[in-house]
Amino acid sequence: MESPNLPPLQGRQLASLSISILLVALCGIVYQLIIGAISSYLLGNSVVQFSVTIGLFMFAMGIGSYFSKLFPDHLIDVFITVEVIISIIGGLSSLILFIAFPTFPSLYRGIMYLLIILIGSLVGLEIPILTRILSDRQKDLKDSLAHVLSLDYLGALIGSIVFPLVLLPRLGLMSSSFAIGLINVLTAYINIAIFWKVLRRPKRLLALTLTGTAIMIAGVLGGQILTRFAEKQLYSDQVIYFKQSPYQRVVFTRSPVSSEYRLYLDGHLQFAQKDEHRYHESLALPVMAKPGPRKNVLILGGGDGMAAREVFKFADVERIDLVDIDQTVTDFCRQNPTVKKINAGSLDDLRLHVHHLDAFIYVRETTTLYDRVIIDLPDPHNEMLDKLYTVDFYKMIKAKLAPGGALVTQSSSPFTTRQTFWCIATTLEAAGFETYNYHLGMLSFGVWGFHMACREPFDVDDFKFKVPTQYMTQDVLRASSVFGKDASRIEAPINRLLEPKLYAIYNREATQ
Repeated sequence: MESPNLPPLQGRQLASLSISILLVALCGIVYQLIIGAISSYLLGNSVVQFSVTIGLFMFAMGIGSYFSKLFPDHLIDVFITVEVIISIIGGLSSLILFIAFPTFPSLYRGIMYLLIILIGSLVGLEIPILTRILSDRQKDLKDSLAHVLSLDYLGALIGSIVFPLVLLPRLGLMSSSFAIGLINVLTAYINIAIFWKVLRRPKRLLALTLTGTAIMIAGVLGGQILTRFAEKQLYSDQVIYFKQSPYQRVVFTRSPVSSEYRLYLDGHLQFAQKDEHRYHESLALPVMAKPGPRKNVLILGGGDGMAAREVFKFADVERIDLVDIDQTVTDFCRQNPTVKKINAGSLDDLRLHVHHLDAFIYVRETTTLYDRVIIDLPDPHNEMLDKLYTVDFYKMIKAKLAPGGALVTQSSSPFTTRQTFWCIATTLEAAGFETYNYHLGMLSFGVWGFHMACREPFDVDDFKFKVPTQYMTQDVLRASSVFGKDASRIEAPINRLLEPKLYAIYNREATQ
């Protein structure tokens, strides 16, 4: 039974508990989203990471609910203590995960699961305790349960909206976890103030809450420093720029040895200064060298401006529409002096028009017909990117190609992700394209592949490279279509919007 010194709940006490229920649910859902987002960033395959996180969290809540019966009395004291413990564990969770990944890579998943179980169990412990407090004092379990659950669901809704729209873009993952920890300690303060006279050890609880507050405030104020420290553990080079955009983590590094610059998105290398010319020339120049008009060009992705740099080598190009969903990337690559020098200021060219939209939506809605389409998107390591490698998407692009038009797509590695590469080829052919499959070797990426596609058959012997190049020649293009036995064509499925198979293939191959 509840402590006998707790009188019937008054209005402000009932309000305090109601607010607590809402905040507990809000914090709980945000901790899930933070851990899921970090694991997706570090491990890839967001569907798996979020599914495991949410499923394990719900299971842990059941464990906490079951063991709540071990606390027969002094429930307000228990609730406040649990709130502070959650704030400390949850607030530190981002820092722990970012440090664990490079330091103890084989233990990362175990540490992640442990954090989920600890936070989930503690959250699961709180809800039954609050329900019991309300039911013991109101003498109506039915009304108390309905009251608790309705506020719990409302808090979860608020948290799931606030995280992607406010916390992640404004604070980033590290500071967000500490900010949510502050909400937990705020909940503890509210209940200490309201129930001070009936608490068993109010001064001890206040001291514990002050300790949690100090840790959270230090985390929030030092969030940028902690984030820089965590990022340095993930990259061997010096991190000179980092930002969590609404879509991905943008990191720019410089090697202290070679002074080489590299750009990473969600931990995936986008370009390395010393050999990016090989990649971007191989991506853009062959499709641009195809005979025929090339006035209107569409680039999907390519927010770094490197592909646009290659396209602008052709004097007859009148307009480029560059579609990159993340303005953080295009703004950085337009403004950073180092990147601007590498991309030759292509993002400032008046012929270039940037659209910060989802590529799928842009292609579906545009009425423009393009002579060339260059797809410079990240590898299909999650379901959001997978849709941009489907037969449905390629058919949409096909409908937006002008007569004689052509497209090219980067297609990952035919060596390390062999089935992924040939799945993209199979999918393009299923969309009605004739394809030319080719690859190259790079120091930064290893063996990398591309697919060029047209409605009608074409012969690369007709292609003319009359622009300055550092790597690409007609002979190189011809030779690049010859694959060794360990990268030659293998059976691969068609990737469809409603039957997404590619990202599962990619994640399996990328982790082997």
